[in-house]
Amino acid sequence: MDTATRMSRRSFLKLTGGTAAGATAVSLAAFGVKTAHAAPQKIPKRGQEFPSVCPYCAVGCGQLAMVSDGQIINIEGNPDSPINQGTLCSKGSASYQLVHNERRMTKGMYRAPGSDSWQEMSVAEILDKVAQRMIESREKNFVETLNGATVNRTESLAWLGSACVDNEECYLIAKLARTLGIVYLEHQARI
Repeated sequence: MDTATRMSRRSFLKLTGGTAAGATAVSLAAFGVKTAHAAPQKIPKRGQEFPSVCPYCAVGCGQLAMVSDGQIINIEGNPDSPINQGTLCSKGSASYQLVHNERRMTKGMYRAPGSDSWQEMSVAEILDKVAQRMIESREKNFVETLNGATVNRTESLAWLGSACVDNEECYLIAKLARTLGIVYLEHQARI
């Protein structure tokens, strides 16, 4: 092949970059493409606004909860939030249903081992059961030494963290898990 017709890598990149930029400029000018903006829903201001944070993930999008007579009447994105600037994902947009949903569980339910039915139980009773079972499992499976080394751990318990807690809560959760001797400490964002 002749050296005059051979294209270098640099000239190829210049040519394709220039072509792409030119095609973009022509298409924007020819078709008059404009930025699309969603029309915000107009809800009458009937209550007091409280800034909040979306409970779903670790991003921490700002929300505004509108409250009237002690009831949440609307939840929308907070335009003053530097994180989401008033936008919400599909889960954040549906967070109103966390409060107002006829299918939402409002009482604790417990199903005994081997049972085929659920029974209503207070949250305090359920938490006591969970704590008692954790203590029993830890006592039964706690390992103090392994191959002559002190380990002080249990492999019968695991702890799954939440992306909805702040740094201080994460610190306390990790301290509690380590105090119990839990080695399997994981976080939902990595799963």
